[in-house]
Amino acid sequence: MTGKVRITRQKRIDWAWGYGMILPLLAGLGLFYFYPVFRVFRDSLYNVGAFNRSSWAGLGNFSRMFQDSTMWRSLGNTMMYAVIIIPLTVIFALILAALLNTNIRGRDVFRVIYFIPTVTMSAAISMVWRWIFNGDFGILNHLVKALGGTPQYWLSSESTVLLCISVVSVWMGVGYNMIILLAGIQGISSTYYEAAELEGAGKIQQFLKITIPLVTPTLFFVVITTVISTLQIFDVIYMMIPTKSIAMTYAQSIVMYFYRNAFEYSAKGYASAIAVLLFVIIMLLTLIQMWFQKKWVHYD
Repeated sequence: MTGKVRITRQKRIDWAWGYGMILPLLAGLGLFYFYPVFRVFRDSLYNVGAFNRSSWAGLGNFSRMFQDSTMWRSLGNTMMYAVIIIPLTVIFALILAALLNTNIRGRDVFRVIYFIPTVTMSAAISMVWRWIFNGDFGILNHLVKALGGTPQYWLSSESTVLLCISVVSVWMGVGYNMIILLAGIQGISSTYYEAAELEGAGKIQQFLKITIPLVTPTLFFVVITTVISTLQIFDVIYMMIPTKSIAMTYAQSIVMYFYRNAFEYSAKGYASAIAVLLFVIIMLLTLIQMWFQKKWVHYD
């Protein structure tokens, strides 16, 4: 027998309290997340200049964007960052997590040391590395000269500037991913390793046959977040490369180009179109990863 479900007065009160509790969160999300996203999509269809003066542009900003060689160069630089940073960050983080899960002396100290870059301001880290890479008095060139090599202007050369930015980004990102992967490894039951030892498997075999397959759910999360953060690379470039430097052409990411259009050139509508393009790229790559994870992520 079916009938109307009677909603009691007490249940209505409980619902009111529940929605009242989450109302501040919903208001915050609406004000600081959903509205800015809506505004970016809206502004991409307008010519928005200084003092937010706007006029209808339709798809003009997108048409201009696809004909902009600087935009394509910035997008290409971003993809180069992704090719270098993502695999190195994930591989180093996985290796460090596995090593720091063993009973080595000073293990907790090493964990803190590797995690320090994650909790240090990126501006401070970038300034230190900028001094290291300085072509005139940087410590790296002193080391190169001591080894008999030729000093370089690392942050001004087309062949080295992108690699230098990538090195700093990897150094900053490894610690966070290491902690996430370490938590995943510690969640693996020790019985698997005990059984492998009884079968005569060595440490490397255990790492390849047990650790990696069973940590793939955590590894998948790390890959997703690393891809997103790498495609949004900005702060290291902004702090290490002067905007007037010729090296900016070879180091500028798509987010850096977005920033310069929005706040240096006062072309906020065009900058919004660039942001929409980046949103679409990240969404597509995330969907592709979600589809491919069925082939390599093991949840049992």
